[in-house]
Amino acid sequence: MNSLTETLSKNTEPVALITGASGRIGAQTARRLHESGFKLAIHYRNSKQAAEQLQQELQEKRSDSVALFQADLNDIEVFPKLITAILEKFQRLDVLINNASSFYPTPVNEMNETQWNDLVGSNMKAPLFLSQAAVPALKKSRGCIINLVDIHAFRPMKNHTIYCMAKAANVMMIKSLARELAPEIRVNGVAPGAIEWPDGDQADTATDHGKQEILSRIPLGRKGEFDHIAKTIRFLVLEAPYITGEIIKVDGGRSVQQ
Repeated sequence: MNSLTETLSKNTEPVALITGASGRIGAQTARRLHESGFKLAIHYRNSKQAAEQLQQELQEKRSDSVALFQADLNDIEVFPKLITAILEKFQRLDVLINNASSFYPTPVNEMNETQWNDLVGSNMKAPLFLSQAAVPALKKSRGCIINLVDIHAFRPMKNHTIYCMAKAANVMMIKSLARELAPEIRVNGVAPGAIEWPDGDQADTATDHGKQEILSRIPLGRKGEFDHIAKTIRFLVLEAPYITGEIIKVDGGRSVQQ
């Protein structure tokens, strides 16, 4: 039996830290794990209002089950303090979900070191060193780490060289840590394809023509939903005790297209 399933069966609530959880995939993952009996440490950077709304939504269903933690994950000194704060609040940590990510184009004639530091920081450096800080607690609970990767870690997206490089490194991190941290900690990843369309600063990049071009390359013929990713994460957390070092592509078959 999965150690986390055992924890739930004993009426003890396991604890998951989800980075960048105030919206989109992170928020939906929070909902799915919360309904499965988890207490949640919700990390956010700037989206305080959205994080508070999510906390209120979930705590209406189960009181004192969600805590918010603000942190800039580009600051490596934050990680031990973040883990300590979570342990002080909940006395345990069972799951780390490295979801927070920056994403934007960096054409080769325009890319710069600031973009490098941001994209590599959020997609590679932060997941690695936050995992490092969480290892003692996760070993104690025999927990797991789930990283959000991207199908473009395997098949690069034009004009997104730095982002794709960082996500490719994230894939190797998963595989390497899976070997190093076994048998106490499982480490896996989920690689989304076209899951909803960009919002915020990236909304304008998803033109109608571009959307149709993307959909034409997906065998299932439709974009995915945040919940498709959230349910896959929940599967890896609760129902996959013999899986580690794997990346599940959730892309409607796009990655098998020639």
